[in-house]
Amino acid sequence: MGLISEEYVRLLGAWPSPFVLRTRIALNLKRVPYEYLEEEDSLNSESVLNYNPVHKQIPILIHGNKPIRESLNIVMYVDETWLSGPPILPSDPFDRAVARFWDVYIDEHCFTSINGVAVAKDEEERKAAIEKLEMCMALLEETFQECSKGRGFFGGDNIGFIDIGFGSMLGPLKVLEKFTGVKFIHPETTPGLFHWADRFYSHEAVKPVMPDIEKLVEFARLKFNTSIFK
Repeated sequence: MGLISEEYVRLLGAWPSPFVLRTRIALNLKRVPYEYLEEEDSLNSESVLNYNPVHKQIPILIHGNKPIRESLNIVMYVDETWLSGPPILPSDPFDRAVARFWDVYIDEHCFTSINGVAVAKDEEERKAAIEKLEMCMALLEETFQECSKGRGFFGGDNIGFIDIGFGSMLGPLKVLEKFTGVKFIHPETTPGLFHWADRFYSHEAVKPVMPDIEKLVEFARLKFNTSIFK
């Protein structure tokens, strides 16, 4: 390849990854044209090792020749670099801090609980992970009511930082619901999240890049060789 334009955007990712999905949604919201490069074996990818030698993980956004790593960091970079499209993070410093707090919470508690259900060694361990995940959903229901202020998204009238952070987890949640029989997002227990999820899925920035649930199911069966996926 010849010289790379300073404005040329590439994304190294893998289709099942909720963290890659965050970046794709942010780029779509900002109407940023980019080249998507699927990395089927990111652990052994020369490009991934070259652009992220520390963590050796995707997603990696390459703007010109500058790599930006870690999904939430990338979403913030996209928001600050491209002014096209609606803002992703709030302008108020306190509201920005709140949004960042909840996205970190989603990663540290919700995602780890999703993974915990998938890799649980026995029924007791699985039950504990399910209970923790249900607690996460209850707390995010309260957070949605507070942050949305009666509007359609955590970010108000438009998809924002928390919407992207949590919305990227909807696919894995639906896979768990299929295999456990537990409805983590339910119209009676989490009515705000239930209707929010429909709006999120149908958004023009999300719909084209949201992974197919049946494909995610098959991916989970291959990745997690545990009884829950058999």
